[in-house]
Amino acid sequence: MADLAERGDTATDTLARKTKDGNVVSGGHLVAKALKNEGVDTVFTLCGGHIIDIYDGCIDEGIRIVDVRHEQTAAHAADGYARQTGRLGCVVTTAGPGCTNAVTGVATAFRSESPLLHIGGQGSLTQHKMGSLQDLPHVEMMKPITKFSAGVLSTERVADMIAMAARECFAGAYGPSYLEIPRDVLDREVPIERAVVPQPGRYRASTRSIGDPADIEKLADILVKAERPCVLFGGQVWMTRGHEEAIALVRGLNIPAYFNGASRGMLPPGDPHYFNRTRRLAFDKADVILIVGTPFDFRMGYGKRLSQDATIVQIDADYRTVGRNRDISLGLVGDPGAILGAVLAATTGRSDNGAKGREGWLAGLREAEGKALDKLMPLFKSDQNPIHPYRVAWELNEALDENTVYIGDGGDVVTISAQAVEPRGPGNWMDPGALGSLGVGTGFAMAAKIAHPKKDVLCLYGDGSFGMTAFDMETADRFGAPYLAVVANNSSMNQIRYGQIAKYGEQRGNIGNKLGDVPFSKFAEMLGGYGEEVREAPEIAPALRRAREEVRSRGKSAVVNIWVDPNEYAPGTKAQTMYK
Repeated sequence: MADLAERGDTATDTLARKTKDGNVVSGGHLVAKALKNEGVDTVFTLCGGHIIDIYDGCIDEGIRIVDVRHEQTAAHAADGYARQTGRLGCVVTTAGPGCTNAVTGVATAFRSESPLLHIGGQGSLTQHKMGSLQDLPHVEMMKPITKFSAGVLSTERVADMIAMAARECFAGAYGPSYLEIPRDVLDREVPIERAVVPQPGRYRASTRSIGDPADIEKLADILVKAERPCVLFGGQVWMTRGHEEAIALVRGLNIPAYFNGASRGMLPPGDPHYFNRTRRLAFDKADVILIVGTPFDFRMGYGKRLSQDATIVQIDADYRTVGRNRDISLGLVGDPGAILGAVLAATTGRSDNGAKGREGWLAGLREAEGKALDKLMPLFKSDQNPIHPYRVAWELNEALDENTVYIGDGGDVVTISAQAVEPRGPGNWMDPGALGSLGVGTGFAMAAKIAHPKKDVLCLYGDGSFGMTAFDMETADRFGAPYLAVVANNSSMNQIRYGQIAKYGEQRGNIGNKLGDVPFSKFAEMLGGYGEEVREAPEIAPALRRAREEVRSRGKSAVVNIWVDPNEYAPGTKAQTMYK
C-alpha cells in the first residue's frame, strides 16, 4: 500500500486538473465517463487501493458514490437499484476479498435476471503472476455467475470495454457482467483522443424484438379461441418495463392474471384481473396457460404443476429458458412487453377477442379466491402468543399503500408473507429471487429509498437474515435513505430447522439452526433511530405506525422486533417443496 500513500492528494489534484483541461485522461476517469454514458448515476462500493481513481472520476462526472460496510450489501444495493430504476446497476469493489464478498450479490442478480455491472480491481499488469496484494483469478471466478466476464488490458480500451459489458447486461434476458481493471490501467493517463469512448445512444441495437411475426399470429389465435385462459407474469415483465403492455393484454382479452417475483404489484388488489390465491386451481382447469418471463424452475415445480391437457405457451427473453424442463405448445423469444403488445394488436377484429365468454371463468376463480382468503383469515387475525407469523404478514399488508416498497428478506417469514402481502403498485415488491439469498434486505432497502426518496420502504427480515447485513442500516441513514425494518424473530433459521426436525427428530433437529434471543430494537437505538419490541399481536399495528412516523420525522431507520412462534411454519416448508 506504500505507493498509494506516496501518490497523495497532490497527484490526484493534478490528474483531475489535467482531465478537466482535456489533455489527458486516466483509466479511472474513463470508467466514470463510460458509466455516465450508460445512465449510471450511483455507484455502490467499499473502498480499496486498487479502485480509488474511479472515485476521482465519479466526482468529476457527478456520479454519486455510496460506500457501504460490506461488499455483499454493495452488490445487493446495485441489484436493487437496477430493479427499481430499470437502468444499469453498478457495484465497484477492490481486488481479492472485495470481489469475493460481492459474489453472493452478483449471483443473486444472475438468478434474478437483473442488469448489474460489477467493476473489480486487480494488481498491476506489471505484477502479473507475481503474487500482488489481493490477487485472485477474478475473471475466471465470475464467469459462471455472469453473462460476460473479462479483464481490461489497456487504458485506451477502458470505456469501450465498459460499454461492451453493459451491452451484455441487456442482451436477451438481463443479467450481470464483471469487468476487472488492473490498477496501473486505471491510474495510467492517455491522450483523450486515443481513448475509445463510445457515444451514448449510438452503439446499441433495439432489444424490443417480437421474434417471429407468424408466432404472434398463432398466439393471438390461441388466446382468442381459448375458453379458460390464464397468464402468469414473471420478473422479466417488470424488469423490462413491459408491465403496461401486460396489463393491456389481460384487460383487452379478459384473462385472469397471476404474478411472481418482481412482477407482483403490477395490478393492485381488487383489480378484476388480479388473482393470487388460486394459481394451482387455474393451472389445473385452464385450457390455455401463458407463462411470461419466468422459468420452469423449482417455484413452478419444474413445469409439472401445469395441466398436461392445456395448451402451454411460453414467452421469454432467453431462448434457453423456453421449453426447458417440460414440453410446450408454442414458444416465443423476445422482449415480453413488445410481444404482448403485438399479440393484443393482432387480436383486433377477431370476433370479440374471446373476452365476453370468459366472465364465468373469472367469476369461478374469484369465488375460489374468496374461499381461500376465508380459510386463511383465522391465521391472519390470530391473537395467539407467541405471535403467529401469519398475523405479522397480515398486519404488514394492512400497513402498505401505493407509495410503499415492500421487501422480504428471509426464509419462512418471506414465504408466509407472500400469502398475505399484496403490493399496491408496480415495483413495490422485492425478494431474494430464485437463489434464495439471505441478507438482501438492507441493500435493497437502501437502494429503493435512494431511487425513490418520497416512498416509504418497509423490509421484513427473519432474525437470521437481519444479522447478516444489518450494520449497513447505518449506511442507509448516512446517505439519507432511512427505512422501516421489521424483524420476525423466532431465534432460529426456521425453514431449515423444520426439515431437520422432521428428518432427525427434536433432539438432533435443533443443531446448527438455533440463534440467540436478541432484542433487535436496541440496534436501531444504537444508531440513533427508533426501536420497539412487540410480544402481543394487537400491538403490531400501533408499533408499525409509531415506527413509520419516527422514520419520517427523524430521518433514521427504525426496527420493530416482533417475537413470533418458532413452531409455526409455511406450508411449503412442511412439504419441503423447495427440494422437490
